[in-house]
Amino acid sequence: MDRLIPVRSHSDILPAFRETPIETLLAYQNLGVPHASHEKAELLIGMCMDNRKHLRIPENFAFIIRAGGGNLRYSEFKVSYAIAIGGVSAIALLGHTNCGMVNLMGRREQFIAGLVEKAGWDPEWAEAHFLHFSPMFEIGNEVDFVLSEAKRLRLRYPKLMVAPLLYRTEDGQLYQLKEGTL
Repeated sequence: MDRLIPVRSHSDILPAFRETPIETLLAYQNLGVPHASHEKAELLIGMCMDNRKHLRIPENFAFIIRAGGGNLRYSEFKVSYAIAIGGVSAIALLGHTNCGMVNLMGRREQFIAGLVEKAGWDPEWAEAHFLHFSPMFEIGNEVDFVLSEAKRLRLRYPKLMVAPLLYRTEDGQLYQLKEGTL
């Protein structure tokens, strides 16, 4: 976790993020800045579907896409819509600690048994389902994934700021990530 940059004051916000919707997000979440009124979304937030994450943001500030691991590969049309129609100028990509998409293969038996027991699936169907989809959603390390996904999104949408961030479920704070391109 030596790649995490905490935000405890405005001066901790990286210069590249200052005077952008990313700075506003960090100020709302970490610094307790009072919510302003927003007429339209300024930001797209891509984050995991995990229920342990709560963002302290006002209405109309951001579009939010929740997908396992914060993986936006299979939500790209929604990303494009938020940019082209919604007019967002930045993307905050949030990974988080203790993500269930890390070491997904290690949860294979639990996943299959859960579908059999809780959803009434046939064991063979549950296993086939897991084997088909798990490679698409396994993210490996949370920090490495969010950094690589940010790089991919920057190549896809070169005029937009893409900020890789990590949400620590332990403290509910957002952390900036050290990377070579900032």
